[in-house]
Amino acid sequence: MKTKIFISYAWTSNEHRQWVRLLATQLRLLGYTVLIDSALPYGSSLSGFMREVTASDRVLMIADENYVERADHRPESGVGIENKWLMGVFQQKPTSWLSILFVGNPSCRQPAWLMEENPKGFDFNSVPETGSFPGIEQMDDLWRWIEGLPADKAHALPAAVLLDRMARVERIDALRDPANYANPALKDRDTFAYKDYRHFTIGHGEYEFRLSFSTRGINDVYMFRGDELKALGIITTSNIDSETVETYLRQADHVEPVVGQSVVLMNLLGALCIIEIVGIEFERHSPIYSPASVTFNYEILVGR
Repeated sequence: MKTKIFISYAWTSNEHRQWVRLLATQLRLLGYTVLIDSALPYGSSLSGFMREVTASDRVLMIADENYVERADHRPESGVGIENKWLMGVFQQKPTSWLSILFVGNPSCRQPAWLMEENPKGFDFNSVPETGSFPGIEQMDDLWRWIEGLPADKAHALPAAVLLDRMARVERIDALRDPANYANPALKDRDTFAYKDYRHFTIGHGEYEFRLSFSTRGINDVYMFRGDELKALGIITTSNIDSETVETYLRQADHVEPVVGQSVVLMNLLGALCIIEIVGIEFERHSPIYSPASVTFNYEILVGR
């Protein structure tokens, strides 16, 4: 389950609101669910929203000087109302529930009700005169706090490294998407790198067929019946007649067609398909890698 983070902040200026939105975007990119005022559904009650907020896994309080002023002296403001709710449940929460991000607040002031609690704080103040601006180091520290990791980074993997690894996993998962190995057309030509996936799906609905291949020889392949086909067989004549093609069907587990030969398939609903083997490529590692593949023409016999 994704960690849910609520961001509490004041609408101090357009620039400040933009900074908070960019922070929320960064957190979403890290995989978190972020609650912020703009996420309040139209027509929802504030009390319902705040109940969801107080049930969040983490709260980030963006404490610029205007935020502290509103929390301490403007109880009717949005910040004042949020702080009332947060204060009401704070004692029931673990110490890791709320953290303060100091922005535009060089003295790192915090709302009065938190002074004795001393929650975890992160200094995101900029000092343009010295060329000091918050960046990846502060975000890495914040990420470690959200994840409950120790602040000691002696043996730590930064978030950037973990995100890079996640991207690798996602790229491989994308390659495994069955949609990459399917063609809904009833007649076409395809090339299938059969070591990348278990089967290639052609057609659709009652005219769907799943094709499975493996390497056999330089000029032929194994073609398997599997659980998705009722029967298959090699067509032994060059003059293919769609009216009699089913006579070549067999209950064999596989056939071994060579380039130029055709195979007839019957799916579990009795529909027929003719596959012509056009080309076969072996797996090659030099000079560049190319996968083992089979190229085939196919036609699904609609109405037969």
